[in-house]
Amino acid sequence: MATWRIRWHDPHQIFKSQDTPPMIFCLWHNRLALSMKIYRGFVRDRSQARGLAAMISASKDGGLLAETLSYFGVTAVRGSTSRRGRQALLELTRMARDGYGIAITPDGPRGPKYVVQDGILALSQLTGLAIVPTRVEICSKFSLRSWDNFQIPWPFSIIHVHFGSLLNLPRNADQLEREQIRAQLQKLMEDIPESNKEAAAMNRLS
Repeated sequence: MATWRIRWHDPHQIFKSQDTPPMIFCLWHNRLALSMKIYRGFVRDRSQARGLAAMISASKDGGLLAETLSYFGVTAVRGSTSRRGRQALLELTRMARDGYGIAITPDGPRGPKYVVQDGILALSQLTGLAIVPTRVEICSKFSLRSWDNFQIPWPFSIIHVHFGSLLNLPRNADQLEREQIRAQLQKLMEDIPESNKEAAAMNRLS
């Protein structure tokens, strides 16, 4: 991690000062390797949150991740849509009320990959916290043969971290409003296809 070269992009100036309120960070499941660097390297010193809590699968693999996160000061709340989902949601809501920021992988723990599910919307509605889409582009990486093609940056890789515009879900939002916010979040989280990146680069060079 010490060799990674991070480029931070905060066009909406969400973290322009050190009194940024707690919020819900939305990060794709296969970018979880970057979560600790994002928190320790940028977010922690710019937020008034007491800490960060992350929803981690109750599986065996989730246990390893939870232990790793603990070394970086991130509190793991174990649960998913298939196991301990309701309990985890209640625990995260309690921690949000205690002043913690929350990190969620909206397509985890089993996919489908890059599809925003309803859990993050329910959490935002219950806690009143805004969602900040956090999109990560890794220029040089190794991808595992897992359902999400988990991405691990190579040493000295350049990594772009983009913080999108905040999304707020009213506590009394109906199903239509929830779907509208979900569609907005999906759009903000979608990555630019590699082919489009290459084409854009060629256009700039020409």
